[in-house]
Amino acid sequence: MKSLRRSSTTTASRPQSSSFPTSSWIYLRSLLLAASSPVPDRGILRSQCFRRKRNHALTRRYWNGLFKEDGRFCDGGVRFLKKARSRGVDPSIRAEVWPFLLGVYDLNSSEVERNADKVQKRKEYEKLRRRCHLLSNHFYLGNNFVRIGEICSKVSHNCNEDSYFTSSEDDIAPLSLSAEENGDEDRPVYDRTPDSASCKSDEEDDEDENDEFSVDILASVTRTDPKLGKSSSIRSDTSIRTAEDFNTWQRIIRLDAIRANADSVFYSLTKASIGEEAANRSAEAVGLKNYDHLEPCMIHHAARLVAILEAYAVYDPETGYCQGMSDLLSPILAVMEDDFEAFWCFVGFMRKARHNFRLDEFGIRRQLAVVSRIIRLKDGDLFWHLEKLGAEDCFFVYRMVVVLFRRELTFEQTLSLWEVMWADQAAIRAGIGNSACGRMRMRPPPTDDLLLFTIAACVLQRRKLIIEKYISLDEIIKDCNTMAGKLDVWRLLDDAHDLVITLHNKI
Repeated sequence: MKSLRRSSTTTASRPQSSSFPTSSWIYLRSLLLAASSPVPDRGILRSQCFRRKRNHALTRRYWNGLFKEDGRFCDGGVRFLKKARSRGVDPSIRAEVWPFLLGVYDLNSSEVERNADKVQKRKEYEKLRRRCHLLSNHFYLGNNFVRIGEICSKVSHNCNEDSYFTSSEDDIAPLSLSAEENGDEDRPVYDRTPDSASCKSDEEDDEDENDEFSVDILASVTRTDPKLGKSSSIRSDTSIRTAEDFNTWQRIIRLDAIRANADSVFYSLTKASIGEEAANRSAEAVGLKNYDHLEPCMIHHAARLVAILEAYAVYDPETGYCQGMSDLLSPILAVMEDDFEAFWCFVGFMRKARHNFRLDEFGIRRQLAVVSRIIRLKDGDLFWHLEKLGAEDCFFVYRMVVVLFRRELTFEQTLSLWEVMWADQAAIRAGIGNSACGRMRMRPPPTDDLLLFTIAACVLQRRKLIIEKYISLDEIIKDCNTMAGKLDVWRLLDDAHDLVITLHNKI
């Protein structure tokens, strides 16, 4: 100990500060640790300022105090979003708060305006459901798939959108599914390696669009959301889909609905009130089959999944349906009791998430490239080790990107993460944070890519394990697939926000 003390006195040239430890041994130990590990095991120095301000979730009392008499936010929603970004939302008010976070209702709207908007959105959802019934009830003449409009014109000049046509499912030629072709139909797309998921080629898309028997449902049901802007609107000239496509989506939706995870169902406050008779009626209304093994609450949940996912496939035919979308919708159904509100919340969620379900995987590859860049900028040693293992493209976090940590976090943790992400996106839509004052109040700055910073934070937290123990890409993938329930979502968000502060201008 004496020798250690003497050695510490030889470093008198180092600047001293009152904040340094008084014990020379503690000071020397801190220097040794800093020298041996230039980047901490967690890979990140958290934003202490932001962490200290995190107290409690947005509560009912705080929420009620944010509004004026006419139902508008007192400050345009600044305090609301700041609180949601800090600690999420109390479960008791999620059904009221989520429509604001997801852009269903404008932050500057009054209660009267929201009520009128609610009536209109209910009507639009019911119209989409009628379209689904039309597309579900089609039939063949000989070997040809006949336009519904052609049949209507032959049967009656006054055929309207409520007309129904019946056919046997056995008469409909099944289309090949990517999962069935690979003998892997029981595994979701995001649980397979990206290269193993077969995608429809551009030539096949062109053939579908030119099919003389195709039903052009796009022009009559597509909605252009003004919040998306022209560049993001769904274009009818390049995205014509057929009733045959809808039939394919419908089959996959029904399969995924039956196999839905039960955790979101048991979270729902209304599950106990669903009787067997009511559950069976809801299943029959959407053509659900093979559900005898499910409990009434699961049957009702599966039926709601089918109804809303079918409506979304008609609303956004360019995306249609892809496995994994049911995982994103299930938590929304657990919170929102009315199907039409759940649908529009899902539409708001998919503004950002829909790029994860492109057939060419361009959206996913772009996001993986951003995660890779964050890691490279923050920790060169870790990135060099990933390069050595052939993992620098970060495809081992593929599933985290596609279903937004749904499989790595518990149900409640997932909702908390999503709420913070949605609050960031809502702040950006509202223009909060653009001014100098707004940036001060919204530090760290809101970002559309908080999910990617969170994924990078998750990898950086495991840097020591990756560098010292993993010698192959398979080991990293296995680790990612077994981390479910082992993560601290608020620690992840602390580290992700620190990354946003230090790197958002470079990404």
